Amino acid sequence: MGFIDELKFDGNGLIPAVVQNIETREVLMVAYMNAQTLKMTMDSGRATFWSRSRGEIWEKGATSGNYMFVKEIRVDCDGDCLVILAEPAGAACHTGNRSCFYRRVDNGALAEDKDIKSLSDILRREQAVIIDRKSNPEEGSYTNYLFDKGEDKILKKVGEEAAEVVIAGKNRDKSEIKYETADLLYHLSVMLVDNGMTWEDVFEEMERRR
Repeated sequence: MGFIDELKFDGNGLIPAVVQNIETREVLMVAYMNAQTLKMTMDSGRATFWSRSRGEIWEKGATSGNYMFVKEIRVDCDGDCLVILAEPAGAACHTGNRSCFYRRVDNGALAEDKDIKSLSDILRREQAVIIDRKSNPEEGSYTNYLFDKGEDKILKKVGEEAAEVVIAGKNRDKSEIKYETADLLYHLSVMLVDNGMTWEDVFEEMERRR
């Protein structure tokens, strides 16, 4: 398998892979590959890893749509670590953050980096939770209540929240506008997931128009 034979996999046949955004060089995530998933990555052009916790192959984005399109693979001097330079199609982290490294150590405690939370990061993070609720229902979850009630209920809520935003705008009440807009964005997120879509589809359309 060419260069793969020269790599130093660990005792479990794995090698760590650091994924970086090819444009910004921001570190997005760290995962593990074996010889098979590395070859799959090279063949498909989409980052594919081995899940140590689940004991199975997983292609990043197969569920969320947040694929990592691989542009270049680099190998360190010892041959025991990879750097994957990729073009992300969405959030790297399952929390919806752009990078898994959105926390920093501040005076010995963990603190979230406020600078990384753009609107798109917040929407992705919230939608990641919604997607997880659909796959792993939780008792008492309002999101699961909406999915259980189905399309008509979800769309009705979108309409109601949109009307609330209009009323808030008419009242020119900033606090009310902020609150009702957040409600609308949440229900839009649920509607998108119910249709097998994510905010990435919307962002792509917005970018196309720009």
